[in-house]
Amino acid sequence: MAHGGTKTAAFRAAAPLSLPIMAGFVFLGITCGMYSSSLGLPWWMSTLMSIAIFGGSAEFIVASMLPGAFDPLTTFVVILVVQARHLFYGLSMLEPFRGMGKKKPYLIYAMCDESFSINYSAHVPAGVDRGWFMVFVSLLNQSSWVVGCTLGGIFGSMIPLAVEGISFAMTALFVVIFLDQWLTEPSHASSITGLVASAAALALFGADGFLIPAMIAILAVVTALRPRLQPVYGARKEDEEA
Repeated sequence: MAHGGTKTAAFRAAAPLSLPIMAGFVFLGITCGMYSSSLGLPWWMSTLMSIAIFGGSAEFIVASMLPGAFDPLTTFVVILVVQARHLFYGLSMLEPFRGMGKKKPYLIYAMCDESFSINYSAHVPAGVDRGWFMVFVSLLNQSSWVVGCTLGGIFGSMIPLAVEGISFAMTALFVVIFLDQWLTEPSHASSITGLVASAAALALFGADGFLIPAMIAILAVVTALRPRLQPVYGARKEDEEA
């Protein structure tokens, strides 16, 4: 009974934080499903990809490659480059995922940009199991994406529509997440590092090649600043637990 109560408390803590992302995921998932159907793929293909791949941009790319002569190696290399940022997410989550036991494989599999943002920076209420909290954040986000892709696949197979500009919805969502983190974090050093590194990489490498250099620079700077940042965040965590 206590175990069920632990899950319930974790779900209640995760749901409000996931709700804005879920709304965005359903909306963009519908776009992904409709795009897949517009390429002649069966409606269930977007559902299958949302479960097996669970990577927004990756699914758009795979969908565009499936109608023609499929080249697994090229697809693998392209997806690796596009999703390479997850390598940095994984390094950041080594400590939070420590000791998660059976929950760990799913947390690793379901770690997308938005789930990472919540699970890494959220302040879990006292008495709430952090492992179950992270599981429910990931599960709610993925479930909404699966629902959106399924609806889009069905609608797209029935009513073909040309929808443009919807991908900006996720850009807006990231801006909101960044602003929320800016308002709550005890030090702005990491956020400023991200802004400066991204701007510098964009100027040097252009829009198509700035992401990986920017992340490498962010990782290097934040690692160098870790001795100064860790006491600040550690002190805040102790205050919240008190």
